Parts: sequence; C-alpha cells; structure tokens
Amino acid sequence: MSELVSPPHMHAALERAAEGRGVSREEALSLMETAELASLLQTAASVRDRAKGRTVSYSKKVFIPLTHLCRDYCGYCTFRADPEAGSQLYMTPEDVLAVAEAGRRAGCKEALFSLGDQPERIFPEARKFLRELGLATTLEYLAAMTELVLDKTGLLPHSNPGLMGAEDLRRLRESNVSMGLMLESINPLGRRGAAHWRAPDKVPTLRLRTIEEAGRLSIAFTTGILIGIGETAEDRIDSLFAIRHAHEQHGHIQEVIVQPFRAKAGTRMAGATEPSLTELQRTVAVARLVLGGEINLQSPPNLVADDYPDLLNAGINDWGGISPVTCDFINPEAAWPQIPVLARRSAAAGYVLRERLAIYPEFTAQPQFVAPSVRPHLQNLRGEDGYAHTEM
Repeated sequence: MSELVSPPHMHAALERAAEGRGVSREEALSLMETAELASLLQTAASVRDRAKGRTVSYSKKVFIPLTHLCRDYCGYCTFRADPEAGSQLYMTPEDVLAVAEAGRRAGCKEALFSLGDQPERIFPEARKFLRELGLATTLEYLAAMTELVLDKTGLLPHSNPGLMGAEDLRRLRESNVSMGLMLESINPLGRRGAAHWRAPDKVPTLRLRTIEEAGRLSIAFTTGILIGIGETAEDRIDSLFAIRHAHEQHGHIQEVIVQPFRAKAGTRMAGATEPSLTELQRTVAVARLVLGGEINLQSPPNLVADDYPDLLNAGINDWGGISPVTCDFINPEAAWPQIPVLARRSAAAGYVLRERLAIYPEFTAQPQFVAPSVRPHLQNLRGEDGYAHTEM
C-alpha cells in the first residue's frame, strides 16, 4: 500500500492540479481515498472548464451487436453467449445494413459495432460460419461489415471488438473513423471466481498492447476503466496512469470512460456491491486530474439513472453514445436518456449539449488520424468546427 500524503500536501496538490500542473501517483491515491469531496469535485470541474468550456457532447449512434459469441467468461457480462441450436451466430450483412439504415433515417452518424472476443478460437460453429464466407476470423468479418456500412450508408463506424493485432487494426482503420478497447483494470483479476477468471482476453498487458499499437497506427482511440469489479483504489490510479502514458507516447487517446459496474442477474457477480454515485464521482474527478484537461472524459448517463447530471460536477465533458434507435446491448436494462431530456438537464447544470461525431473535433483536424477512404464520409457529416453537422 502506498503512503498517503498529508492534508496540507493534499491541498497543495489540488492547487497544482487546478493550475494544470497535474498530480503524482501518490497524490492521486490520497485524493481518491481521503480528499474532501467538494474540494476535489470543484478542482476537477475547474480543470475541465478551462480546457473544454461549458460544452458537453454526445454522439448520436446506432448500436450494431455483430455477434454475442465470445471466448471470455467475465463475471459481470450478460452480452456474451455460447452457440445454441437454432440461434443466429452472427448478424448477416442484410441485418447489419437494416439496422444501420434505421439509424441513418433517425439522424444517427455513428455505427457502433460491438462483439465478443475471438469466438472462433473455441467455437467450431463460429469457424464454420466464417469459413463459409471465405474468412478465418471474426475480425475479418467485422472489417467487411464496417466497410459495407460506411459505403452504403455513410455512417461512421466505431468498432469495439476486443484484442486486435497490428494487421487487424490496420485493416479496420480503412473503414473505421475511430476504435476502442476498455483497459478495465491494470489488475488481472484472474483468480478463480474473480471478474476476469476464464477471460484470456482481459489480461491487462495484452489490452495495453492493443491500445499502444493503435497509437503507433494513429487511430483515434477510446479506452477506460470499469470500477467496482474487485480492483483497489491503487489499481484504478495505476490504470489511469497507464492510459496517460500511452497517450503521452502517441497522442491518440480521444476519450477515457469511467464506467461503474452494475450487478446483473444470472452472472457470477450478481450479488456484488455496486459503486455508489459518490464513489463514481470521486473516481471521475481523480481521472480528470490525472489525465488533465485535454483528454475527453465520459461516464455513461444510463448507468446512473436520474442522478447523471451530478457527473458534470466531477469533470466529465461527454455523455458518450446515445441511440434513438437501439438499446444499450451491453446494459440492456439501463435505457439511455432521450436526447431532448439530456439537453435540458445539461442546460440546467450550466452546460450546452452538442452533437459530436465518433471522432472528436480535435482529431478531425489532424489528417493522420483519418484514413483517406474514410475522410470523404467524415467531411459529409462534419461541421466547420469539427462537431457533427446538424440541420437547423
């Protein structure tokens, strides 16, 4: 256990953070565990306001769950599934286009692809499906489907498929405007019965390798931490510093998510304690101070229910993807707020809600982050300031 800093040093740390000079690992841990909450939130909000102003953004998306098959058995997940007789293993191209078209008609600009991790590694049914298409991996099928959606609908794909190697990332970059992979925790949490027991793709070093490889390929990338799955406060801090280090090396982390664990019936962790709103606010605030003002920080509003405006006090500047068409297939029990309601409640807290694209405005201005094959589609949806072009 690291030694905590004294209250006077904690006050000095908050002052330095407010000035934009960051915090050390030891200071961040002390702030996480013992700082007076109001002062911590005020400092984090001031860092956010200085860098981002009084704008909070969101992306209007359609959610495309390409397959629920997954070789990982995480203790909290209801998204994954094993093959069952008579069940559909993967969405077909026709299915994918139908959902994407529904999103386009509803004004969506992002096509979020989520799927299980490498199911063909353990399921012969998945290998058979892919082989009949002349493919070897689910990631190859994903690339084909993101290309299809980009070409046929103009929606900007953002893929969240789990671990990816350099060649997978390189191919997906040609049809994805951004990609993502949650680090979740620097702690493996792999002991028997723990959150990532029987989840070989949740090894932190492997996930960091994907995050760093995306940086080497200049891919605008989303990552984040999942809190309440058995990790310690030190694990959270070390996870945030690992993300910060990757960004310092490559400048590609467009967004960091702080996501609270939610217990779900039928999972190993159905009886586990969920983090409170205060614990979430404290973690978000420390994340803002560790990451600084420039990195976009979000926490999903649907996982906090009616209290979600309180997250603005902790330093977020984004609500993530909101869909007027599809549910949150990862958390289907938690409905997204309606966009007009989100706008009203953000305004009541003093913030203007703006629609962004699946790539943040500051990354649209850097040509190295957008493949030539994606750029024309991006330009069709991008306003002059990099946010989404909206009809008035």
